[in-house]
Amino acid sequence: MSNVIVITGASSGFGALSARALADAGHTVYAGMRATAGHNAPEVKAAADYAAEHDVDLRSIELDVSSQESVDTAITQIEADHERIDVLIHNAGHMVVGPAEAFTPEQLAGLYDVNVLSTQRVNRAVLPGMRRRGHGLVIWVSSSSVKGGTPRYLAPYFAAKAGMDSLAVSYAAELSRWGVETTIVVPGSFTSGTNHFAHAGRPADTEVEAEYESRYAGLMDQVSGKLAALFPAGADVSMVSDEITRIVALPAGQRPYRVHIDPVNDGSEEVSNVADRVRREFYARIGLLDLLAVSN
Repeated sequence: MSNVIVITGASSGFGALSARALADAGHTVYAGMRATAGHNAPEVKAAADYAAEHDVDLRSIELDVSSQESVDTAITQIEADHERIDVLIHNAGHMVVGPAEAFTPEQLAGLYDVNVLSTQRVNRAVLPGMRRRGHGLVIWVSSSSVKGGTPRYLAPYFAAKAGMDSLAVSYAAELSRWGVETTIVVPGSFTSGTNHFAHAGRPADTEVEAEYESRYAGLMDQVSGKLAALFPAGADVSMVSDEITRIVALPAGQRPYRVHIDPVNDGSEEVSNVADRVRREFYARIGLLDLLAVSN
C-alpha cells in the first residue's frame, strides 16, 4: 500500500536517507526542510534529481519546524493535494557539543524548541486529520542517549532528546483509542553518515568552555575515536532508514512500539525493555492496558 508520508528535518542525515528509501518503496514522500529557496536549495535539487532518476514520488516542501505558520501551511498543502497524511516522521533535531555549564539558558531553550516543541507544532497540524480518519502512524526518531551510555559534553542535546522521547511515550497511549499508532525509533551513536557533529552548535560562554578545556582537553575527539572503534564492520547509517521503511510497510496494528538500531550497543535497549515492561505492568494494574494497543 502506498502511503502519504511527511518527514521533518529531511534535508540531510536520517531524514534524507529515509525519504529516499520510502520513496523507493513506492510511497509519496514529502521531505520537509526549511529555507528551500535558500541554503537548502541544493538539497531540494538533489531530491528532485533523485526522484527523476529513480522515477519515485519524492517531493521537497518548505517546513520550518520552529514556525507554526510554516508547519500549518505545509500540512494544509499536503492534505489539500492528497486528502490525507498516513505517516508522520519526527526527525528534525539539532545537536550541540560542549560543557553543559557553558551554554546559556537561552541556548538550551532554543535546543528544546527544535528537538521537542517542534514535534508539538507538527502534531497539532497533522493529528486532527489522523484522528478524524481513524488511522495513521507517528514515528519518533529518538536516541540511544535517552537511556544508554551518555558521554559528556552532549548533555543539552541528550536532555532535549529525552524530553522528546518522554512526550512520544505519552502520545502513544493518548492516540491508541483513535487508531493512530506510535513507533519510537532509537538510533545509536552513528559517527558517520549524518551531519549531526558537523553542524553541531557550540557554547556561547567561551570563557567557561575554556576553563573546562583545561581539565577535559580533547574529550570529544577521544569519545568519537572510541565510538568509531566500537562500530562493527559493515554497520551503516542506512540501517536506520531501512528499519523505518520496514516499519511503515508492516500492516496496521503490527508496528513495534520501540525499536533500537544501535551497532555499538550502549545499553539503551536493555534499560528501555525494563522501562517498557514496568509501564505495561502499571497500566495493567490501573485497568488501562488497552491504551498500549491501537483500537481499530
